[in-house]
Amino acid sequence: MKTKQHGAVVGLIAAGALLLTACGSDNNTGPGGSTSGATASGVAVECGGKTKLNAEGSSAQKNAIDTFIQAYKAKCSGADLAYNPSGSGAGVKNFNAGQVDFGGSDSALSKDKGEVEAAAKRCATNPAWHLPLVFGPVAIGYKLDGVKDLVLDGDVTAKIFNGTVKKWNDPAIKALNSGATLPDKDIKVVYRSDESGTTDNFQKYLKIASKGSWTQGDGKQFKGGVGEGKEKSAGVAQATGSVDGAITYVELSFAQDNQLSLAKIDAGQGPVELTNETVGKAIDGAKIKGEGNDLVLDLDSIYGTTAAGSYPLLLATYEIVCSKGYDADTAKAVKAFLTVAATDGQAGLADAGYAPLPKAFQDKLLTAIKAIA
Repeated sequence: MKTKQHGAVVGLIAAGALLLTACGSDNNTGPGGSTSGATASGVAVECGGKTKLNAEGSSAQKNAIDTFIQAYKAKCSGADLAYNPSGSGAGVKNFNAGQVDFGGSDSALSKDKGEVEAAAKRCATNPAWHLPLVFGPVAIGYKLDGVKDLVLDGDVTAKIFNGTVKKWNDPAIKALNSGATLPDKDIKVVYRSDESGTTDNFQKYLKIASKGSWTQGDGKQFKGGVGEGKEKSAGVAQATGSVDGAITYVELSFAQDNQLSLAKIDAGQGPVELTNETVGKAIDGAKIKGEGNDLVLDLDSIYGTTAAGSYPLLLATYEIVCSKGYDADTAKAVKAFLTVAATDGQAGLADAGYAPLPKAFQDKLLTAIKAIA
């Protein structure tokens, strides 16, 4: 995800503005106080408690957290949060060690690694909950002269990124793009050379959506065995934008910054363009495999969706919090921050390249946040 705001996502901005509108600081109180004020969407926020929260973790959500912080400070006078984008591993480690009030992670706590048990110990023998608060669409960005309207599916995308499909006029691509003039040109794959949550999610998508064509596995290192590696999202987007015939996977705002064309994805119900609405449909259709208010996502339900109008290629990040076990001041502030983040804070997300939460999913999060004790 990007660490600076991007203003060109006009369609997403409009959709985000329709979903939620930022509000001012009505009914605010000072540190330690409380309020019966509400967010722009009418959700009650009780400010107060700990005046400065600390959180750490996923760099993918850094720009979203910055947006949330501004909304939190506007709603709760004197309140603040410091976020260190040190990476998911450090976020989990330091949350479990009690050094931060909540952690940000691209993936759920691992029982096999002892993270679930360590989190429960940190939370005074209470389970930690996963709150998927930030979703970012991942684009399949490409540069191909004369081709601005390209359709791909999971199978063909997997074959491109593992080197099975090598030419832009391959019959497999032609079959998805009837009537298009595709050049007899080599496909030049560009991938992340550094460890990346985006790579991990992209490969998980390929594993599910390709229905057997992607056998290389997942993980934060690209395993396709083909193409040219570049560091960071900016690196892959710039490299793709500079070479005709290139293709990559990258967060939306970077693709737009480099004027990449964006492939539509056909999951069996026709081509789907990447928009706020189509991403929202995918989020709405996501299944929860966690219990109760522990909202661990079943990523297969997103990546493998065949629902009409759903764009399935997303990156989700969690806020990992104690269900119980905070002191009273910390619990109050954590709940206030998360409530504002899930409501007023959503208004600025589209401008930063993220997807605002659809209403039904927002309601699930608010129910969980309210239950934190």
